Amino acid sequence: MSRALDLLVTGLRHVARPRLLSVKEPQVARAEFERMARLAFRSPPHLCHIQDRAGLDRIQCGRCAPGKIVLFIHGGGYIAGSPRSYAAMLGRLSLLSGLEICAPDYPLAPEHPAPAAFDAAVAAWEHLIASGYAPADVVLGGDSAGGGAALALLSHLCRKGTPPAALFAMSPWCDLTLSGDSLTRNADRDPFLPAARIRELVDYVLPPGMEAADPRISPLFSDFPDCPPVLLHYGETEILFDDCRRMAAQLRASGAEVSEDVHPTAPHVWHLFDGWIPEARRSLCDIAYFARMSL
Repeated sequence: MSRALDLLVTGLRHVARPRLLSVKEPQVARAEFERMARLAFRSPPHLCHIQDRAGLDRIQCGRCAPGKIVLFIHGGGYIAGSPRSYAAMLGRLSLLSGLEICAPDYPLAPEHPAPAAFDAAVAAWEHLIASGYAPADVVLGGDSAGGGAALALLSHLCRKGTPPAALFAMSPWCDLTLSGDSLTRNADRDPFLPAARIRELVDYVLPPGMEAADPRISPLFSDFPDCPPVLLHYGETEILFDDCRRMAAQLRASGAEVSEDVHPTAPHVWHLFDGWIPEARRSLCDIAYFARMSL
């Protein structure tokens, strides 16, 4: 572990995690995440961030391959996050991969509970296909809750017979039934996410009548026929460790080629801290290579 990562983990444990434990309203958490992103996430130079005619955010940095694209679903527990707050990391990923990134600004819970994020992901995919992209021209990606939404979209597309070229996910949240042992085993080890509030988060996300095991929100319980290659990044100390580990096993059981990069100490979605910790840049380089080689 680098000295910078050690300092980041300490800071998250003593500042960010207590704040996540104490914040009372999801709208407050949303605003604080946007403010933190503006202050802490480092954008690469010459970042281009626009919205297309369908209202989808398009992010690129440097020269990008024509006719190829990454469809990225941002994280934030379905209650926070936006393409704006993720633009710095996605700009770096674009620069490293030579690929344009498309990121839907999906409606957030609790104002817009599930399956709002899944429906927005499907709509973004359909917009790309209608714009002339073939399924094999698109790599899916996502982190945290957005990683779960990307995996849910992957299952939907595999079952339709129109899979993308590949998928990568960073610390994906794949099981809203909360059945993973790491939610308790890593409750004290995770420096960032407070396990004590994850049940409350599920209550914000799920509307009455929707089962927590619904594959649109919990892709761990879905099928992935004829699945393309998948790359998963996650940390050993995360409360979502078992979500990721079991997701990899489920994908392999469907016949997918799955690569896993499991970091021993890095926090949840450490990739966001590119420019601060060397581990983030190395991991983004790995994802960029995977995405580029999949197209």
